[in-house]
Order: sequence, then structure tokens, then C-alpha cells
Amino acid sequence: MKARIPKHREFLINFPDSVDQAKANEGWAKLQQIVEDYKKAHNGASVYAPTFIEDCEPAVKKLQEEYGFEYTVEYVK
Repeated sequence: MKARIPKHREFLINFPDSVDQAKANEGWAKLQQIVEDYKKAHNGASVYAPTFIEDCEPAVKKLQEEYGFEYTVEYVK
């Protein structure tokens, strides 16, 4: 079976080596919670939904300040 995922945007997140592993793990857990909260608030919508980036970016930026990770938003085919 084949499944096509439409062109979409994704967060690419990187925790630098200078960030303590325990703190990075905590940050990843909070990032995952953003995804779960988005799905709950949007009736199970996928992270491939057109509004995912716009809806979640403010929360990601807030966590970036707290956890020191780097991120970009890229188009994926």
C-alpha cells in the first residue's frame, strides 16, 4: 500500500551538545505535549494540517527560550 503525504512544513528541532541531556529530554517531552495538545484542540488533526506551524510556533518559541534548542521550519515533499 502507498500513502502520499502532501507537501507540508515541519519543525526541525536540534538541542546543541551544550544542553544537559536531562534538560533536553524534558524539553522534548514538552514539545511532544504541544503536539498532543494541538491534536486534542483540533479534533485529532494531524501535524500535517496547514495551520499546525502557525498555531504551535508561539509555544515552541517560548520553550526555545527556556531550553536553548535551535529550530527551523522547512517544507517537506
